[in-house]
Amino acid sequence: MTGAVTKKPLPTDLEIARAAQLDPIEEVAGRAGIDPAYLEHHGRHVAKVGLGVLDEVADRPAAKYVVVTAITPTPLGEGKTTTAVGLAQGLEQLGQRSMLALRQPSMGPTFGVKGGAAGAGYSQVVPMETLNLHLTGDFHAITAAHDLLAAMIDNHLHHGNELGIEPHSISWRRVIDMNDRALRNVVVGLGAKLDGVPRQSGFDITAASEVGVCLALATSLQDLRLRLGRIVVGYTRDRRPVTAEDLKAAGAMTVIMREAIKPNLMQTTERTPVLVHAGPFGNIATGNSSVIADQVGIRTSDYLLTEAGFGADMGAERFFNVKCRVSGLRPDAAVLVTTVRALKAHSGRFRVVAGKPLPDEMLQNRPEDVRAGAANLRKHIQIVRDFGVAPVVAINVFPTDHAEEIEEVRRIAQEECARVAASTHVVDGGQGALELARAVEEACREQTDFQYTYEESDSIEAKLEKVAARVYGADGVEFTGQARKDIALFEELGYGDLPVVIAKTHLSISHDPALRGAPTGWTLPVREVRLAAGAGYVYAICGEMRTMPGLGKHPAAEQIDIDQDGQIVGLF
Repeated sequence: MTGAVTKKPLPTDLEIARAAQLDPIEEVAGRAGIDPAYLEHHGRHVAKVGLGVLDEVADRPAAKYVVVTAITPTPLGEGKTTTAVGLAQGLEQLGQRSMLALRQPSMGPTFGVKGGAAGAGYSQVVPMETLNLHLTGDFHAITAAHDLLAAMIDNHLHHGNELGIEPHSISWRRVIDMNDRALRNVVVGLGAKLDGVPRQSGFDITAASEVGVCLALATSLQDLRLRLGRIVVGYTRDRRPVTAEDLKAAGAMTVIMREAIKPNLMQTTERTPVLVHAGPFGNIATGNSSVIADQVGIRTSDYLLTEAGFGADMGAERFFNVKCRVSGLRPDAAVLVTTVRALKAHSGRFRVVAGKPLPDEMLQNRPEDVRAGAANLRKHIQIVRDFGVAPVVAINVFPTDHAEEIEEVRRIAQEECARVAASTHVVDGGQGALELARAVEEACREQTDFQYTYEESDSIEAKLEKVAARVYGADGVEFTGQARKDIALFEELGYGDLPVVIAKTHLSISHDPALRGAPTGWTLPVREVRLAAGAGYVYAICGEMRTMPGLGKHPAAEQIDIDQDGQIVGLF
């Protein structure tokens, strides 16, 4: 049976990654038609790609453009990255040149509960240690540029506050690429007079930095410079926005970021090229890899695959409504990753907790539990279709899945007239993703009728209402008085034509993580609205949002070490 579960035991991800036979990175680049002259080597298997390549490849035919998204995930994640890797490898086995564009992992989750984000099994990006730990230093550059601006804000206050910044209005916190709940709220400037002006502030994780989103959405170094200059850090006493340009910080920030703007070229375990660039959060930011990586990939492959964070209501909605507006690119198809365990979770019959094993009863062969969670898959298929894009349901098969359960997922997708394929890429690499690759080829031959959820000319309230109703299925939006004041200010200041992002839980299509499946009869509560002027959007806060994660009782960092041969152990 096609897509049957494979039961053979697997080595660990790290063991598979180390055993992979890698090509020198210039050979990987050569297969993509990237001249080695544009490579800046970071060892034998990683290279920065200079932006001069964009002019070099500008006249080449555009690739088919495929976004990889998912249904609403469990706290464990459903394997979008590994499915995207497996699909890229499967397309290569069908004779297509593929390029994969991914976000860079944050070290916070790597040392926390989730672990790394290089893929899994025989569908990984390698070297996986390099990818999960520092890579070429882009996140450190984002951290340094972000914190330089924070330092210049406090320095400006210390030297007399010539701009008249209202200290309580300052929204620019500091960042670090680590989970550390003790830094969520801090007081800076304590000590002697020369130690600065005391005020309350805090830290976010680097993946939440607006500088990182500016990097992800920039189309050139010059565009990045403009975006950084437009960052609003606070307001004067008469409510005039104060920007990084006003503080004369944007130029130095751009200098720090001048290398980070170049995408990183890597390869999969089957030597398929991968561009890794940027890593903004998917629940409070755009959740997509960089526009520049896509600009390179679209001209250096037959199929460009790009991953969007979390479910189709989150990263994919922002991919369509925000990223595609900036890049001007239009998708040909969308892969919707689903799993048996996620559909069972959406049945409401089980409780899945990050860092803990699945409940034993969830691993039993019970297709009826899969059927009970079908509403979530149906809704995500509708979300993709409403953007005018053909969905391909990809069943990421786990060794604990049962054949009858996989067939139940197929039936649900087919009832929605969606293409569907089971993929065993984790165990079988590209060979296990051939059915999925063929389905994507077929979907990309369809004519698309791509459309946005809202127009830029819509009011901010109207944009939020359209996303809530058309994407989430909400009955409406309830704005607090503070949210309406925020919106009125932003529109008065000329930011009303910006796209919108809704910061909410990724564990439900709604704002409430307890509402599973495809909730109906609910209203989206917007408690405040914030401005990301540099990134180029306005974002609404719905529910409690954590921009600095904490570590669990037994974080992954406890298991990571160096053995007596100097090799990393415990990384996953």
